[in-house]
Amino acid sequence: MSRDRSRRGLRRRDRNALMAASLTAMSLTVSGCVVVHGEREVLPAAGRAEAARALAQFTAAYNRADQAYDRSLDAGHVTGALADIDGARLTAGHANNPSGNPNHTPLTLTDAKFTIPKKAGWPRWFVADARGNKGGDQRWLLVFTRQDLGEPWKVAYLTLVAPGAVPEFEKDGDGWAEAVPAGSTRLAVPPADLSKEYAGYLQRGGKTFADGRGTSAWRADRAKQAKKPGLVRQYIDEPLTRGDYAPLALRTADGGALVFFTTHHFEKQTAAAGTSVPVPNKDVQALTKGEVKQSLTLEFVSNEAALDPAGSGPVSVVGQVRGLTAAQGS
Repeated sequence: MSRDRSRRGLRRRDRNALMAASLTAMSLTVSGCVVVHGEREVLPAAGRAEAARALAQFTAAYNRADQAYDRSLDAGHVTGALADIDGARLTAGHANNPSGNPNHTPLTLTDAKFTIPKKAGWPRWFVADARGNKGGDQRWLLVFTRQDLGEPWKVAYLTLVAPGAVPEFEKDGDGWAEAVPAGSTRLAVPPADLSKEYAGYLQRGGKTFADGRGTSAWRADRAKQAKKPGLVRQYIDEPLTRGDYAPLALRTADGGALVFFTTHHFEKQTAAAGTSVPVPNKDVQALTKGEVKQSLTLEFVSNEAALDPAGSGPVSVVGQVRGLTAAQGS
């Protein structure tokens, strides 16, 4: 008799535990705070309302930082290439205008469209495509990333592209996009290799990239500037792919991909004996260490958006933002 009562007691406790677990799961689902295994579950990177909030929060932080010339005010909303490029701009601005930006005009982003991939694993990320009140009629493409649920969304990539250059993306029946793996061999160049290939192209040329402002035109400009009376310019280009600089790619409707990637560049200006390097502007001076005597080395970070075709063919760089991040005089 006592053994039967004990068994019945155990069964009741088991049922109560199961009911409590079920109620907890239901309450989490209703509240929207469902904990999932992000490394295994194939899920949209963000909800559409969440993506819109992230864009609004970034814009507000960007404007605060720009108005005050204080990079700490948007440090929690930027990472990777954008953190380097815009952080250096704010640092130089503060050095020259400690009281703030006298020419501040608030950035506004309208007509925002969100492309959100459905994927497993981290990082989660999505793309915002918006019309800005700066940069002419170009579209602002911002790539938001985060490494886990406890992190805020941060913008790693920001490029400006012509409206007609934004491709149509492959989407499923629910409107979610497809993230392309970095090592995909279905494309002309695997996204993981684009930074290295682009750095090599700038040094040696070749057929990997289509002619354009960020490719053949940039190489032509460099060739013209390389040797002038009394001044020699040398260029070094390096891939940048670690951590938050890793490439991110979205499948396009034609089977290719739009790939965001980062590169690292150096330009060394050396004056001939008896001459001097041209005096750089105040923003460059604010980022320069050492005394500029016979040479000045400029360091840049650049982020690109490129159309990588399916199968084979040249890669087209459709957007690029490049910024000075440091300089060294000698």
